[in-house]
Amino acid sequence: MPSTVTATPEALAFLAEIVADHGPVLFHQSGGCCDGSSPMCYPQGEFRVGQSDVKLGEVGGMPVFISGTQYEAWKHTDLIIDVVPGRGGQFSLDNGRERRFLTRSTVCAPAPGSALVSEAPT
Repeated sequence: MPSTVTATPEALAFLAEIVADHGPVLFHQSGGCCDGSSPMCYPQGEFRVGQSDVKLGEVGGMPVFISGTQYEAWKHTDLIIDVVPGRGGQFSLDNGRERRFLTRSTVCAPAPGSALVSEAPT
């Protein structure tokens, strides 16, 4: 079962604040050594999505991407974007707001009798 992405009501409200200030944004799930659970939030058009990046879906109408290699490690998880107290990544639009986005995950369980799908979502 391929990964899905959703957001908590608190994260959607925080996202709406950021979109009101900056216009349309996108998320890119960080793969860094220190912030692997931090989805980075960038203005659309100011972050170049790579050829190997995978679009997981959308939250609040905004696209969510992850690197292809990180997708391979996380493809059997459901990702939930939440908001917690703290500072966002240096270049992420949640920085300086005393709150930041955080990705939580749970393992996807295949439906009984279903085969696992090995293709990435588009």
